[in-house]
Amino acid sequence: MDGRERLRIALSHQEPDRIPFDLGAFGATGIHRKAYINLRKYLGFPEKPTVVWDPMQQLADIDEDVLQLLKVDARRLDKNAPSNWKLEFVDDGSGKTYVDEWGIRFHMPEGGFYFDPQGSPLQNAETLQDIENYPWPDVNSPERFDGLRERAEGIRSATGAGLTVGSCFVGFFEGINWLRGFEQSMVDLYQNRILIEAIMEKIAELKIKYWSTVLPLYGDCFDVVSESDDLGSQHRPLISPAIYRKLIKPLHTKVFSTIKRYTDAPIFFHSCGSVREIIPDFIESGVDILNPVQVSAANMDTAELKREFGKDLSFWGGGCDTQHILPNGTPQQVKEEVKRRINDLAPGGGFIFNPVHNIQAGVPPQNIMAMGEAWCDYGVYG
Repeated sequence: MDGRERLRIALSHQEPDRIPFDLGAFGATGIHRKAYINLRKYLGFPEKPTVVWDPMQQLADIDEDVLQLLKVDARRLDKNAPSNWKLEFVDDGSGKTYVDEWGIRFHMPEGGFYFDPQGSPLQNAETLQDIENYPWPDVNSPERFDGLRERAEGIRSATGAGLTVGSCFVGFFEGINWLRGFEQSMVDLYQNRILIEAIMEKIAELKIKYWSTVLPLYGDCFDVVSESDDLGSQHRPLISPAIYRKLIKPLHTKVFSTIKRYTDAPIFFHSCGSVREIIPDFIESGVDILNPVQVSAANMDTAELKREFGKDLSFWGGGCDTQHILPNGTPQQVKEEVKRRINDLAPGGGFIFNPVHNIQAGVPPQNIMAMGEAWCDYGVYG
């Protein structure tokens, strides 16, 4: 059984030969470049330059030798950058900055681990015309997809892995935080709702345009498609469920229904934190897979989530707590954590093994391998 078939069976809520394993198929299931460099050294693999595919999170593009060793079942299918934008880093004296194609400025201080959004291009927008006049990216420009089918066929032929593809932008709540500024967007939700709704409607328009282009042409290349919207804090949703249901859920539903119009591939939805209150809304909107299953957040117990939502949702993540145990525990504690999460989430299928979110910079390679060993020991069905 190859990775693609294994994923298909698990996501159909059946039990394949073993739990599928992912590392690096999405922007929330990868590994920080520093942790990856340390892992390669620990494994005794040849030293080679590390390619960073996600500059904001500093995620490493995992080499095939590591993917094969860890028996990873999924691969990320990258799109191209648009022809009218190029990723350029600038040293500003206190670190490095870059501006993405949406006009958002990101900064990483000297010695830092990540780039944080620090420049919000619509922060001073005052009218609906300001929103309309903003130079929004061309999300379906043809060059974005040049060679996509050839790459898909090559990866699938060489690895047998399932293929994933991401959206053109972050979610609606994240989008207004980045484009408008976190503080200003939160104020707008209560005091300037017309403007904030216009920004979210524009994001929805572009997402629909993107999916309506890529899926009719290349939908058969993808086994899983992803969207995201970080809506949870450590203790509760970042906004009230009532506001989510009124303003954001209809947009999620609109985008997800567009995706389902063009493909049968399940929708992977990433939302960090404590989101249990609104999981039923995700399901109603069309979500098939929940990630990252943040087990350390309030009300996110894996056994309860599986019992309550396991018939409607697959869980991609939740395999090991990355806030506490993976970075700070012993290898034995990591193995015990993995065993517990597998026992909770694996029965009946509907579970793709991945730690909770990306493996962070300081995680010891011994713990990463202990996680993989425990998955091998406890992740076999039957």
